[in-house]
Amino acid sequence: MKRTIIDTSNMELQEKVVSIKRVTKVVKGGRNMRFTALVVVGDGNGHVGAGLGKATEIPEAIRKGKEDATKRLVSVALDENKSITHDYSGKFGGANVLLKRAPEGTGVIAGGPARSVCELAGIKNIRTKSLGSNNKQNVVLATIEALSQLKTPEEVARLRGKSVEEVVG
Repeated sequence: MKRTIIDTSNMELQEKVVSIKRVTKVVKGGRNMRFTALVVVGDGNGHVGAGLGKATEIPEAIRKGKEDATKRLVSVALDENKSITHDYSGKFGGANVLLKRAPEGTGVIAGGPARSVCELAGIKNIRTKSLGSNNKQNVVLATIEALSQLKTPEEVARLRGKSVEEVVG
């Protein structure tokens, strides 16, 4: 995953809680209950991130998750009709997420975890398919992995030493 430091000081970040789970640790005196919150944040303009927060209270877990997600923001290459620049498949753990370009007017065709990532990234037209595991955390991270690997036609042309017209066709 390419990691670039993104300045979040002037961004209006929206957040979406994907899942909240109660986890239990059995100790000598009984059971310790905690909550984990999977949170996705994005500015709706090509930046998105996901984080995990753990705490004894739900609001505190959500706050920690949001904090973690803002540290892990990635940039997404979008085209002129607010779709991705090319098809790509992302993998994380047992989850595979296939992202396909879509023409104007398609909307976001995606399952729950992948949908929240795409919407917060600012993608308006996309088709996705979750393959393999349907673990929410792995699906979210596989989607972000795929979005972070996308390249613009300009980047591809520069890497190949060709003009943009030769690459696009």
